[in-house]
Amino acid sequence: MISTKATFRMDDTDPNNVGSSRFHLIRSIEGSLRRLQTDYIDIYTMHGFDAQTPVEEVLSTLETFVQSGKVRYLACSNFSGWHLMKSLAVSERHGWSRYVGHQAYYSLICRDYEWELMPLALDQNVGTLVWSPLGGGRLSGKIRRGQPAGSNTRVGQIGGEGPEVPEDRLFRVIDALDAVSAQTGKTVAQVALNWCLQRPTVSTLVFGARSEAQLLSNLGAVGWNLTAEQVDMLDTASATPPAYPYWHQWDFEERNPRPVPGA
Repeated sequence: MISTKATFRMDDTDPNNVGSSRFHLIRSIEGSLRRLQTDYIDIYTMHGFDAQTPVEEVLSTLETFVQSGKVRYLACSNFSGWHLMKSLAVSERHGWSRYVGHQAYYSLICRDYEWELMPLALDQNVGTLVWSPLGGGRLSGKIRRGQPAGSNTRVGQIGGEGPEVPEDRLFRVIDALDAVSAQTGKTVAQVALNWCLQRPTVSTLVFGARSEAQLLSNLGAVGWNLTAEQVDMLDTASATPPAYPYWHQWDFEERNPRPVPGA
């Protein structure tokens, strides 16, 4: 499966070489097809929302890519709820191809995705392609209390992706991962990835690997499932207070049910 993205700046020499304008997207996809040595892309993703370009311009351009056979399916990445919902509404209004995937930041140490984007994805049937499911390497099993990341690790070199995570919360999650790892005989990374795979709306995970051995180890996250008790242990350790209005909606769960794994 071939997937690539557009929207982010490719260089600093051209003011038009960024965003999701028709000009930039046409140039971007032609460059991607040339570099990938292919005549089509399976999943073409808008890497971020472009508030400087009308949504209609973005989606009408993407529709031409689909109709011409250059793109099979469309996805977005790092959209807020209203970005995605507005885009879906515009696609429906005009009969254009819609975003069927949302590549989003989600892991045991960053569960903000559950507040609005997960319910939206359930409601609108949008699959989630999770990026950084190991929290930028923090959940790889290489970090423990009193054992910082090594200089040869990703998190040791760049500090991990996403916002900073308070140490007490990070180690609370790692302690729970260690406990479940001991119960299952799986690695900490495999447990963290399996938890993510069981979440509602999650279609697939996007992770990097330094070596073939690391890749094969991470692929060991499939073919088995955590028990309900183990999921509950990880959920409890990684829980964070939601922002408004989500905490208010969750208090009214009778009419605002939260997504449930496996439901």
